[in-house]
Amino acid sequence: MTVVTTPGRRPSAIVRLFGDGLTLIGRELARLKAEPGQIVAALLFPVVMVVLFGYVFGSAIEVPGGGDYREYLMPGLFAMVVFTAAQGVMTRMAADASRGVMDRFRSMPTARLAVPFAQTGADAVTGLPLLALMVGAGLLVGWRPHRGVALTAAAFLLIVLLRYALGWLGVYLGLLVKDERLAAQLVPLFLPVTMLSNAFVPTDGMPAWLRLVCDWNPVSAITAAARNLFGGPGSQTAHAAHAAHTEQIANTAHHGNMAWPVEHPVIAVLLWSAGLLLVFVPLSVRAHTRWGR
Repeated sequence: MTVVTTPGRRPSAIVRLFGDGLTLIGRELARLKAEPGQIVAALLFPVVMVVLFGYVFGSAIEVPGGGDYREYLMPGLFAMVVFTAAQGVMTRMAADASRGVMDRFRSMPTARLAVPFAQTGADAVTGLPLLALMVGAGLLVGWRPHRGVALTAAAFLLIVLLRYALGWLGVYLGLLVKDERLAAQLVPLFLPVTMLSNAFVPTDGMPAWLRLVCDWNPVSAITAAARNLFGGPGSQTAHAAHAAHTEQIANTAHHGNMAWPVEHPVIAVLLWSAGLLLVFVPLSVRAHTRWGR
């Protein structure tokens, strides 16, 4: 059978990018389906984190302004899920590089941005059920959003946005590392980034230098933004109400001395996301284009 083609304009770069990218996203999702162990581990992670931190550490940590620690904790666990994007994408990119898959992709007439676009797109898709499972686990242990559907949706949109932006950091690191085993060894280094924040404990009692590091950590920004949009323990609204009710002047003064990203967390998350995309999308494209040279 002969296929008859008619001359015409070539597809635009945007059309080629989305076409090739969607095809490769399908490939990434199919690869996950062929590795059920990874899916099970990813789905168990949120439940283990909720139980471990919520019940083991919860009785020993006092929430600023009072309230249930598990409600205070859940935004921090959502932030931890955000940062799994960078390490997951880094590992997959390094695996493709070390197994020669990247060379095969480069030999095909695909858009330059298609491969990293597919990796970050696939991560965004697979991150949604992970986030949904963590929401379910949070609801089971007593977490509830308190400020309505619109602000709750805004919180989750910020979480998804920052996760997508961090995926591009993972793409660049994976292309930089180029070795699957080395990438796996680097994964534990992401843990201190999430721990040095306000995700699990308040930063009030930390030394000044350490508190500065924690407050300017993007993990603290997304955690504070989620707490404010969800409402409940740890939010600025709850803190202000507690200070007014108990007339604790010291708390009010401390509130005025918060670092800018924690005082304006929604704007900080948007700036972090924009900055990560502006820096690592071009770097990833350049690294992929120069691959093998």
